[in-house]
Amino acid sequence: MSLPTVFPTAGAFLDSQAAVARALELERDGADILDIGGESTRPTALPVSAREELSRILPLFEALRGKLRIPISVDTQKSEVAEAALAAGAEIVNDISALRTDPRLAGVARQAGAPVILMHMRGIPRTMQRGPFARNVVRDVMTGLREGLARARREGLAKSQILLDPGIGFGKSHEQNFEILARLPEFARLGCPIVIGTSRKGFLGKALAKPGEASLPPGERLLGTAATVTATILGGAHIVRVHDAAEIARVVRVADAIVNTADAMRKWKQR
Repeated sequence: MSLPTVFPTAGAFLDSQAAVARALELERDGADILDIGGESTRPTALPVSAREELSRILPLFEALRGKLRIPISVDTQKSEVAEAALAAGAEIVNDISALRTDPRLAGVARQAGAPVILMHMRGIPRTMQRGPFARNVVRDVMTGLREGLARARREGLAKSQILLDPGIGFGKSHEQNFEILARLPEFARLGCPIVIGTSRKGFLGKALAKPGEASLPPGERLLGTAATVTATILGGAHIVRVHDAAEIARVVRVADAIVNTADAMRKWKQR
């Protein structure tokens, strides 16, 4: 079953009380995992130090302790941050660099017995959308994910601890994002659960825009997000990362019903 994973807004970290209220709201709305990060990964974003990341997220972890029933994922590329977050209650590590930034992060996760999400990103957030983009995006993503998987295995992570994310919007053109979604079943060959994050992203804004419009703003991309979430679940995604938990949780239930029915019909025909 696909599980909607919801990211709180970056501004929530400025007020722990508001962040806690938002986290509890997301849980009520149907989020199955809450992802918390202290460093922006948007295009053109600049990196921050581990100390700064920790100053942003640890108060929130402390404030949430004992209040959430759902697991928390920490979004970080740094082993130091991952270790502190896991000690503070995180149960999953989400690394957009697939261990390129800090391979030691894998060892931290191994010691904690925590799953790790390895994402494909071409370049770094500050430069990733400047191009040049890969000539063959599926081959490029496959190669990058295989390399991340190999790094994780060298550091002692069990394959059962690893999830893979093709990195929609991270160093890909708008057209390439759609190609990845259309060819998502091919990534199942890597043998790990697939995580997909399309929520409110720029390629949806462009696709949804009327003639003469450059793009719809992020707040008007819900229907595009819902369409891609449905497509990715039908294509084999196990976890979807979203912002609009209440709405997308309903979309996920319907898409899962289609997948489950198709599976049941397939098994019936094989009898």
